Order: sequence, then C-alpha cells, then structure tokens
Amino acid sequence: MSSSAFAGLGASRAVVDALESKGITDPFPIQTLVVPDALTGRDVLVKAPTGSGKTLAFGVPLVDRIEATDPRPSALVLAPTRELASQIVDDLIPLAHARALSIAAVYGGAGIQRQSKLAGRAHVLVATPGRLEDLMARGVVDLGRVKILVLDEADRMLDMGFRPPVDRIVRCLPRDRQTLFFSATLEGAVMKVASEYTRDPLSRAHATAPERRGDVNHRFVAVTRDSKLNALVSELRGEQNGRNLVFVRTKRGADRLVKRLNGHDIDAVAMHGNKSQSQRERALMSFESGRVDTLVATDVAARGLDIDDITHVINFDPPADREGYVHRVGRTGRAGRTGEGVTLVGTDEAADVRRIAHALSLSSEFGASGLGGGRAIGAQPAEPAASAKPRHQGARRHEGQRPAGPPRRRRRRPRHPAGTR
Repeated sequence: MSSSAFAGLGASRAVVDALESKGITDPFPIQTLVVPDALTGRDVLVKAPTGSGKTLAFGVPLVDRIEATDPRPSALVLAPTRELASQIVDDLIPLAHARALSIAAVYGGAGIQRQSKLAGRAHVLVATPGRLEDLMARGVVDLGRVKILVLDEADRMLDMGFRPPVDRIVRCLPRDRQTLFFSATLEGAVMKVASEYTRDPLSRAHATAPERRGDVNHRFVAVTRDSKLNALVSELRGEQNGRNLVFVRTKRGADRLVKRLNGHDIDAVAMHGNKSQSQRERALMSFESGRVDTLVATDVAARGLDIDDITHVINFDPPADREGYVHRVGRTGRAGRTGEGVTLVGTDEAADVRRIAHALSLSSEFGASGLGGGRAIGAQPAEPAASAKPRHQGARRHEGQRPAGPPRRRRRRPRHPAGTR
C-alpha cells in the first residue's frame, strides 16, 4: 500500500502524518476492518487477539471524531490492567497531539493527586475501572458528556472480576455515545455484556490465519533440578535471542531467578504483584527500551503486557494448563514475526506438560525433545560471565507495527560491576 493507505480508510491528514512520522504506513487487517466503520460513528463489536493492531484500530477513529473544543473527557478507554492502560496512552500520544488533544492514563498503584490533575484536563481518558471510580467519587471526572467509549480486552476485564465497576461506569455515560467493544472472544457472558453496552452494532472479526502458526517454534527441554539454571542461561545466550520473556510460578521465584541470572552476567529485571507501580514501570521501561533484554515475570504481572518484538518466551516453570501456555507463548511470534517458545521440563512435570502439548497438537515437538521417554537432557554448564555473548538492543514499537528498515545490529553491552545495576 502507498503512504496514503490510512487516508484511504478515512483518517485525517494530521493523523496520517503522525503515523508516517513513526514509520507506520500500512494498516493491519483489523485496522482496515474497523477504522472506516468507527469513523461513521457506529458501534462496533470487534473480535481480535492481542497483537493484531487493535490499539490503532480504535485510536485512529477516536482522535479523529473528537475536537479540541469538546468537553473533557470526550472519549473514555477502559482497560483491565495498568500496564495496558499505560501502553495505550504511549501509542496514541502522537495521534492525539497531532489533533491538539490531551490524553492521560489513570490506574491504581500510582499517586492519585497527580492523576486527578491529569484526568481533569484530558480529552481522552484511558483508565482501569477501580481508579476511575475513585476519581469519579472525588468529583474529579464527570463522564456525562463522553462521546466515545472503548472497552479494550473486555473478556479479560470480566475474567478479572471488573463487571460490577464497569456496569456502574457505563451507567454514568450518555446513552447516545458510540461504543467500540474489543475482545478476544464474543461468546457467552462476553457477548451478553456486549449486547447490553452497544446499540445496533456492526460485528467485525479478525483471527490469525492458520498458516501463521509457524511463526512460533515450540521447543520442550528436559532438565534436572541441578541443570535447570544452566539450561536457561544457555537459552538466553543463544545467537538468535533478542528480547526474552521468562515465566516463573511465584513472585519470590522471580526475584530469586533475577539475582541468579545477574550472577551469570545476564541483565534481567523482575515484574510481579509485590512490586510497586513505579518499580513495575521502571522494569517495563528497561525491557522495552532494550537496556535490559530479559524480563522475568509471573502470569498475573504479564497480563496486559503488549510488546511486539519479543523473540523468545521461556517457561522456566511450566504453565499450569493449556490456557496458561497459550497466554504465555502468545507473547512472541506476533504481527507476522517469528518467535520461539521454550519450556523447561523436569521429570516430575513431564506428564502434565505432555498433556498440555497434546491438547495443543504439539505432541511431535514434545516427543522430539526426548521427553517422551522421561529422559532428562543434560544442559551444558553455564559459561563464565566473561564469555557472555553480545545481546540485542531493541526499541519499543507501536502495537503490531514496525517501520521498515535494516535488521537491528547487536552491540556488546558494557559490563556492570556488582551492585551498580
């Protein structure tokens, strides 16, 4: 497509220019499906997975349908997690500023006084339900003149128990608003909620094509308790590794693993529920900017994490079930890129992981590892810190979009003396 592709969908010149300044010229399928409908003011139900480009699918029409002279807020985006809310704002800031609009994120775990000031001035408010209700109770936010409501990852909001606060928030909005409802599924309880929140909606669906499943290479590696860390270090030092997301079962295990990796001269940061919001934001910023290319996280902390160029997801602790595996490994191989999903499996975990692999039609990958016979594959000893291989540097991109350009070059990071990281 030409550089006018977004203009062909109906986007304003200001928004098209803002996208082009970020190297974004070609709409993703979900954007092509949704943007023209949303620009007409119709309610739209959208079934789309994370990583499909949905932030711009609702962001482009949202900023083009409100004006700088409109009441504040004129648009409300509800998101289930603070990480997702923050990322939505980061992605939409260039578009909002191009239209002389202000945008702010409000979520729990951060200073409510500062967020109160931001919320009171924002044309576009991106919020988690709990913090938004706090601000409404304080009289900081009046939703009575909101023109557009976006519910992002609505299915996840229901899973996390946010139905009651979302119901209360929606009741405060004008009935003649436009609603854009995004969810990975539109069945059952999610569809019931969608029908209650929308009026005569259009339905649009985008799913990853079956042939794209090859974007992720799944590997299972048998380990013993003593060889598990060595196996992880070897994986992180692989030639093709760029940005690594490592999953563990517990918060304490995440902190402990980061310390052990640092001891092998591998820069890593942890993100879990016991971290303060500022600590979580610093960890995520280090990971997104490429200063640190290994993030160790628990399942709950990784909810809402939306980073497109993760090259490897490594299950240091195997997931509990099929859904957990899909949630984790789905963080790589997104938006047409290739990725690697690696699961380290102890002999006492092999039976459970075998069932997960079978449910996902990955039995051949499981069997190819030698795990079928329960034989642990001896991991190579971890190399001394001085021989660590150079690591990728990365830069954060908009959701699902990467400007064209040459491959990133690897640079050797300076060594950090103990205690300076």
